[in-house]
Amino acid sequence: MKKFEYMEKHGYEQLVFFHDKTTGLKGITCIHNTTLGPSLGGTRLWDYESEDDATLDVLRLARGMTYKAAAAGLNLGGGKTVLIGKADEVKSEAYFRALGRYVQTLNGRYITAEDVNTSTNDMDFVSMETDHVVGLPGKSGNPSPATATGCFHGIRASLKELFGTDDMSERSFAVQGAGQTGDFLIGYLLDAGAKKVYFTEINEKHIEKIKKKYPEVDFVEPDDIYALDVDVFAPCALGAVINDDTIKQLKCSIVAGTANNVLEDESKHGQALYDQKILYAPDFVINAGGLINVYHEIKGYNEEDAYRDIARIHDRLLDIYKLSKENETHTQEAAKLFAKQRIEIINNMRANYVKR
Repeated sequence: MKKFEYMEKHGYEQLVFFHDKTTGLKGITCIHNTTLGPSLGGTRLWDYESEDDATLDVLRLARGMTYKAAAAGLNLGGGKTVLIGKADEVKSEAYFRALGRYVQTLNGRYITAEDVNTSTNDMDFVSMETDHVVGLPGKSGNPSPATATGCFHGIRASLKELFGTDDMSERSFAVQGAGQTGDFLIGYLLDAGAKKVYFTEINEKHIEKIKKKYPEVDFVEPDDIYALDVDVFAPCALGAVINDDTIKQLKCSIVAGTANNVLEDESKHGQALYDQKILYAPDFVINAGGLINVYHEIKGYNEEDAYRDIARIHDRLLDIYKLSKENETHTQEAAKLFAKQRIEIINNMRANYVKR
């Protein structure tokens, strides 16, 4: 992989590889942009097939965090960490304390949190070695309910944009992934009176949990979720699920979920959804609830204030849909324009020197 070429193309600041010989910790931290403030992004633990796969993942995720923070109106930049390994084999107190020491070397330019295969308890170990970590027990905690709440507000906005009302009693939903955010989202949809909810999941424990918790929800096989004739398809698992193969199967009117990097190719598949008149809620806007929640931890956490900010995802998406129509472009591009405009405005506003 031509790392510097990729970094130059997309405006990255820093890519750090680290290894701890005592614990076997192997990871990469990426800082994309710190114009608005320190970079923030979770630590993902995954058994990547290659180092290049891990590098590309952390690069894409960090850039997505820049757009997410900017579009959410936060004074944060975008960053991310990926750890290479099997979660059930490598995790320990020492492993995450070693991570904390490497986070500390970045001197506050990067703040970490939990992500795929890491937890608030793991971040507790990280916090023993650095102050640059959020999402800790007793503070903002598990970000999944906040992320799902933001997605729920985003779905409301999408329904209103397309149908003129956010009434869910006549609407059907297909949720892909029900481990954490998908589980909460299903509950929120049912509480709002959703007419019908389907779900799919590959983990048997999660499947049984959802069937027991929500008996009115129907399970479908993973490969069948795309072709369901529903109003909203909500991807809540891993990314790149909207691609050349799946996009031809879609019968939904809206794609709106909590997953990151939903579009395998942002330009190509964003345009394809636009051409098929499927409304796409840009992932880094609709799934920003967790980020907004932990940002309030930096400020001094107050749950009511945090969830008030999360609810603003609704109006922010309506602004982006308006921008999409005005510029005759797909919504992913409009969302990036929305985020870039804020970064540029704040950067220019700071052109004059002010001592603090």
